[in-house]
Amino acid sequence: MDKQERKNILAKFSLFRDLEDHELDKIVDISISRKWNKNSHIFMQGDPLENVYFINNGKVKIYKSDANGREQIVAILKKGEMFPHVGFFRKGGYPGFSEVLEEASLVVVPIAQFEKVLVENPHLSIKLFKVLGEKIVDLQERLEAQILNTTYEQIIKLLIRLGELHGEKQADGAILLTTDFTNKDLANMIGTTRETVSRTLTKMKRNELISTDEAGNLIIDPEKLLNELV
Repeated sequence: MDKQERKNILAKFSLFRDLEDHELDKIVDISISRKWNKNSHIFMQGDPLENVYFINNGKVKIYKSDANGREQIVAILKKGEMFPHVGFFRKGGYPGFSEVLEEASLVVVPIAQFEKVLVENPHLSIKLFKVLGEKIVDLQERLEAQILNTTYEQIIKLLIRLGELHGEKQADGAILLTTDFTNKDLANMIGTTRETVSRTLTKMKRNELISTDEAGNLIIDPEKLLNELV
């Protein structure tokens, strides 16, 4: 991928949309493009924090793992998103793992050089911190859900959120999840067990809150799910 291709990709990110041409060039000049195969890791938890990544194509899972190997999924990221969402202006390692779910094409920018561009462009820094602030709010809301809601309510909120992020609206108002999430994936997003998720989804299908298409992809009815929270 040449410089102009990288520039065209980065220009589509909301973070860079209002930059002058010469300002965007500063970022393009320090960037490279790379591809990762499905199931490969871009970085491991604890690796030195060296780069920030911008997704051109593919999907990437960000997760943490404890000493017993238990996994907590932090985010599933897709085209048009960047990561990590922490680590700017500090030393240390990546706080989690990044695994490629679908073959991914990324633009890679060294974080130390990116920080210099941020210092030189305060308006870009403000936009970046707005993006990071939105991620923090999302994590806070998910933490509150784990503390205040039952597992059933957490699964409902999770399905609604995944529908907003990874869904296609159907003619009848239902939403088809376009990413293939296993019961284990769903469990790892809210800190419960695969068996609990399986039982809950079966109950939801029986109550016609969700269904599946011929390929096994989940179809959710957001309105019916929200009514379960009332």
